[in-house]
Formats: sequence, structure tokens, C-alpha cells
Amino acid sequence: MTEKRSMLAAVYHGPQDLRVERIPVPQIGPDELLLQVKSASICGTDLRIFHGGHRMFPAGTVRVPGHEVVGVISSLGSEVDGLAIGQTVFIAPNMGCGHCQQCISGNNNRCASYQALGVTIDGGFAEYMRVPAAAIKGGNVMPIKSETVDPAVAALIEPFACVLRGQDVLNIRPGETVLVIGAGPIGIMHAKLAQLRGAGKVLVSETNPERAAQALTLGADRVINPALEDLSAVITEESGGMGVDVIIVAAPAHAAQEAALQYAAIGGRINFFGGLPKDRSSINFDSNLVHYKELLVTATTACSTSDCRRSAQIISTGKVDLSSLISRRFPLTAALPAFAAAEDRKSLKVVLEP
Repeated sequence: MTEKRSMLAAVYHGPQDLRVERIPVPQIGPDELLLQVKSASICGTDLRIFHGGHRMFPAGTVRVPGHEVVGVISSLGSEVDGLAIGQTVFIAPNMGCGHCQQCISGNNNRCASYQALGVTIDGGFAEYMRVPAAAIKGGNVMPIKSETVDPAVAALIEPFACVLRGQDVLNIRPGETVLVIGAGPIGIMHAKLAQLRGAGKVLVSETNPERAAQALTLGADRVINPALEDLSAVITEESGGMGVDVIIVAAPAHAAQEAALQYAAIGGRINFFGGLPKDRSSINFDSNLVHYKELLVTATTACSTSDCRRSAQIISTGKVDLSSLISRRFPLTAALPAFAAAEDRKSLKVVLEP
């Protein structure tokens, strides 16, 4: 049973064809819940979807995007236990099959048969969102103390979980030098988390002057604009000629991925965090640098439900303050201007508040 016959939603109809329109409020089953969306933030994946570049949005797809979602439980199916109407909750978006090796090992984001809110099924750019049984049974519904955490900040639990996953494989040790390439919202989160993990020095490389300034304001030890400075020379200066211990390429840039092998110290660790465009996904890779410097080159994609749970704990306790990343808030009726703001390379996180 639903509370409204129709609701407002931002619906994808094709590349650069996002329409704010009225659609039926989702019907829920006995093992599902209906979420009244409070905050849904726009990320790079949503922009890729908007431009028709996501493989899960083939031609003819009509779907509500939005996977960074916080809301209030509006209705509960009769078979749902442990949750209550009126609770503020974050919804981890990724759902695996539950029985493959990846799901069993806690890596449901790697499941070959995964489902994801806002990606394979309707998401949170709407007044209401149906949360399926698989998400409830899988622990994707995570209560948030709304009196202490801004719902817009809580919506960042998902991207911060992706950042957590990316840094887990890097094993940042106290005192090490970390270079983050790209000062978008993900790059800023990486810089903040690296500091929390004890990095001795966090360097950020960013060509956009406004984002570079934001990175410096938000705590980076030094920000380098490689269009104006010699990044290699700065790294030599900051590392005493040793190179950087950890490099996170948080921008979808071919040159940055290639250069990371040069900038890394002997025994350095590199994470290719930002995926490249699907129509040009190859780089020139000097494997001798990896071999003779004994580099660890890795990558991560998305996040698991477990990653989201850890992220929620960190954000809820205030160990990392992400409130400064919220640049602009828009009502759902202004979804198109919100997407434009998310692409202007001036804003960090843009949030829709239905």
C-alpha cells in the first residue's frame, strides 16, 4: 500500500534526456519497504549514465538513477523485521546474488549477477524509492542518527565507502607520503582518509584552479597544478628524491595513470581509482618500472555492503567531516540544473533533496 498515487522523479529516457515527471509511487511487497527520499547526491557514475556511457543503460532504457541515498522509512512490508516506520536510513546500493564466491567472501560489488539501486533498478532521484527484499536481507538498510548527521552528508556514505575500499589495498602507513591525482569530491575524500590513516604528507595534483584552492582549504599539505608547475620536480622536492609511497589516481586520465609509475617510490603502491572511458581504456604501461621498483599497481571498483557499514560508522562518529564537500542543494524539480552544477568542475558534491 502506498501513500500517494504518483510522485515526482528524475527519469532517464536516453543520453542527455533526463525528464522530471510524475510516475506511480512504487508498490512494495510483504518483504520490502518504501523509502521517502531525503537526500540523493549526484556522482560521476550518474553523469556517465546521463551521457549514455553506462553499460547498464542500453538503448531503450527508462529508469530512475540515483544510488547515494538517505531517507525515512515510509512503509514497511508485513514480513520485514528490525526496522520501523519513521527511521532515517542509508541504503547501500549494491546487491549480489548471495551465493557466489564473491558474495560469500563479502565482495558483493564483484558479483557477476549484481543488482544496484539507481543502476539496474530504479533509484533515489525520486520522492520515493522501493527497497527490495534482497537489500533488506543483505543488511543494506543502515539506520542513521538524523539528529547528529545531516542527511546530505549521510548520502556520502556510499562514495566514502568506495574510497575506503580503494585505500584498504594500499596499506597506508604512518608517516608516508601520499599523492592524490584529482581534487574532485573523491580526491578530497581520499586526502582526508589518508590523513586519518596517519599519512605524514598528503600532496594533491589538480589542474582546475578552483578545485585546487578547495583542496588546500580542505586540508591537503600541498596542492600542485601540473599545468603551472613541474609535478615531477615537486615530488622530488617533497620526497627528498625518493618518490611517493602511495599514489591514488582519482581522475579518469590516461596520462595520470601512466605518470604514476614514474612518480612512485621503490616499493610504492598505486591505485587506479578512476575508470577510463570505455571507448579508450588502454594506457602505455612501462612494466619495467613495476618490475624493477617492485611496485604494487592495483584498482578497486564500487564498494561492498561491508564497506558501506564501515563508512557509516566513520561518518556517524565524525572521525571524518564531509560536510564541507556539500557544495549545492537542489529540489528534485531542478534536477537538470543540479546535473549541470555537478559537471561544472567548480562544485564538489551536489545533492537533490526531494
